Amino acid sequence: MTKFTTFAAAVAVAMTPVIASANTAAELDANQDGYLTLDELQAAYPDMTGDQFTLLDLDANGALDAEEVAAATEAGMLPAPNEG
Repeated sequence: MTKFTTFAAAVAVAMTPVIASANTAAELDANQDGYLTLDELQAAYPDMTGDQFTLLDLDANGALDAEEVAAATEAGMLPAPNEG
């Protein structure tokens, strides 16, 4: 396994209990700007760390856009819409 794959798998396993009670991305976007910040995600997923968020933030701009949320969802690192 590559380091990225190993880390991604560890993040997915670590987040599994939190994912069970997940909201949709739109519900998590507190300021409705179309992006999810670490603070917005931690409101729903208190166990999410900065390192986990950094892994999801593919363009490293400090917020997750729709494409990054979709990629994280597809990878099992965030819940699918309406799951939970």
